[in-house]
Amino acid sequence: MNIIQEFETIAAISTPLGTGGVGVIRISGDKSHEIAKKITKKDNLPAGKICHGWVYEGDKKIDEVVILPFKSPNSYTGEDVIEIQCHGGINVVRNVLDVVLKNGARPAERGEYTKRAFLNKKLDLSQAEAVDDLIHAKTSEFAIQSAKNLSGVLAKKIAEIKGGIFEVASKIVAGIDFPEDVKEPEYSYLRENFEGAIKEIDRILSCAKSSDILRQGVKVAVVGRPNVGKSSLFNALLNLDRAIVTDIAGTTRDVIKETLDLGVAVTLIDTAGIREDENIDKVEEIGIEYSKQSAKDADLVIFMYDASEGFNSADDEIYQIIKDKKHIVVANKTDLLNGDFIPVFEDTAALSAVSKDGLNELKAKMKEIICDFSLEDTEYITNKRQQNCLERCRESLIRALDAANREELQDMIYIDLKSALLSLDEITGEVINDDILNNIFDHFCIGK
Repeated sequence: MNIIQEFETIAAISTPLGTGGVGVIRISGDKSHEIAKKITKKDNLPAGKICHGWVYEGDKKIDEVVILPFKSPNSYTGEDVIEIQCHGGINVVRNVLDVVLKNGARPAERGEYTKRAFLNKKLDLSQAEAVDDLIHAKTSEFAIQSAKNLSGVLAKKIAEIKGGIFEVASKIVAGIDFPEDVKEPEYSYLRENFEGAIKEIDRILSCAKSSDILRQGVKVAVVGRPNVGKSSLFNALLNLDRAIVTDIAGTTRDVIKETLDLGVAVTLIDTAGIREDENIDKVEEIGIEYSKQSAKDADLVIFMYDASEGFNSADDEIYQIIKDKKHIVVANKTDLLNGDFIPVFEDTAALSAVSKDGLNELKAKMKEIICDFSLEDTEYITNKRQQNCLERCRESLIRALDAANREELQDMIYIDLKSALLSLDEITGEVINDDILNNIFDHFCIGK
C-alpha cells in the first residue's frame, strides 16, 4: 500500500455474506460523510446520532437503512467513519456497497480498518493482533483470552517491563554523559533490575505453550478395526449425525473432520477401519492408508476396540501402531456385554457410544490429557511473533546480567539494554517495519 492509498476513503462489507437481519457497510476516511450525504440525499448527518433513511442510486431506492456517523478521532479507525446498516441479504449489501464505491470510496484491503486504527494510535499492535484472534477464535475460552489482550493486558505488562528497563538505561546514560554530576548506578542495582525483568518475561513466556494450543487447537484421531463404533463415537462426541453408521464393515472410506470445543479447539478425526484383507477394494485401501497417516499426525489418538468381542490379535496390530503416541484406549459396546467388563489395559475408558454411557468420563479424560495446563492460569496470550520478540529481549537481558556480574563497562551494558527495548517496542508496534506490518494485516479479513 502506498502513502496515497493510506489517505483514501475506503469501504467494505463488515458482516459475513449471507442471509440475515442486518448487514453493515463501513466507510472510513475524509470523504465518508460526504459520500453518505450524497447517497442518502440528507443534508445533515450529525456525529453520534443515529439516522434513518434510504440509500439511492440516482433516483432509484436501493434499501432502507440506518446510518451511524462517527467523527474523527472518535471512531474505530480514528478517521471520519460512516456505518450503514442495511438488510442482510447478499445482494442487498453488495448493491449498497456498489453505490458507495461509485460515489468516491475505494474497496478496503485486508485488515485495512484495523491497520488505520493502529496507525492512528487507537490500538497498539498487540491489541490489533487481538482483534484478529477474537474474530477467528475457535472456542469461547480463546475468545475470552483474546478479549483480555484487546483490553490491553499484554500491552500494559510490556509497558511495565519496558519502563523498568528504560529507567535503568537512563541512569547508565546519565552516569556516562555527566560523570562529574551523576554517579553510575551500582552493579547490584543493575543485577536486581535485570533479574526482575527476566522473571517477568519468563512469566509471560510460561504461557506460550498454552497460547499456542488455545490458538491452533489439537488433532484427535479415532482409530480401530472396522465396526468397533468409531463413527458412532464421532457422532456422539459431536452430538450430531455427521458420519454414516452401519453394521457393514468398511462404511467409512475417507477421513472425516469436525471441530469440538473442549475449552481447546479439538479437530476430531473419524477414520476408516484398519484391517488387513485381500478382498478390500482400492477405495477402502486408500482410506486405511489415510487412517494410519491421521493417527501418525494426531496429537492424541483414541484407540477403540469392541468390548463385546474382546481384544483380539487384529486389535493388537493396530495398537502396536499407536502405542508410542499419546492415546486413550476405549472399550466400546459395553451395553452388549453379558457379564462385567474386564479391561485389557489399565485406565481403559469403557463406554457405549449408542447409549452414551461413559461418554462424559471419556470427554473428561480427553480434556485432562489435552489441557496439560490450567486455562484459568493462562495469564497472557501471545502469538509466535510476540514470543520471538520476548525471547530476543530475554537474550539481551541475559547478556546484560552476565556483564553486570562481571562488572564490565556500563556503556557496553547499555547496548544490550537498547536491544532489549527495541524487541519490546516491536510487540506494541512502536518500532516495526512495513514488511512485518503488511504480513500481520494481510491475515485479517476484508471489512476488519
